[in-house]
Amino acid sequence: MNFFLDTNTCIYFLKGSHPRLQERFRQAHPDHLRVPSMVEAELLFGAAKSNRAEATRKTVRAFLAPFKIVPFDSNAASHYAVVRAHLEAAGTPIGPDDLIIAATVLSAGGCLITANTNEFQRVPGLRLEDWSS
Repeated sequence: MNFFLDTNTCIYFLKGSHPRLQERFRQAHPDHLRVPSMVEAELLFGAAKSNRAEATRKTVRAFLAPFKIVPFDSNAASHYAVVRAHLEAAGTPIGPDDLIIAATVLSAGGCLITANTNEFQRVPGLRLEDWSS
């Protein structure tokens, strides 16, 4: 199974916080770790806002280098539409960026590694793990 990294998981790793997360990264083979393109965008956005934008961007790029970046494609768009309609009908929507991340993971049949389980657990069929606790 492929594991998809959420933005908060990447940030926790880059900051060196959460020792359990660091250990799980060491145990996981990079070939089984993926990054949704929306997570890449969020990390680069954070770098662009940083007081040290260029250095932070380089750090983000170096971190992402070993991982396959998975685009939001037509298959993910189909999942997005179904999940968004379901969540809105239930009155439990999630943020638009998180919805794109969830749809990307669902379309690839993966598991999302996130500390934001409260939001993502609303998405039917989305497999989740929290490596930070």
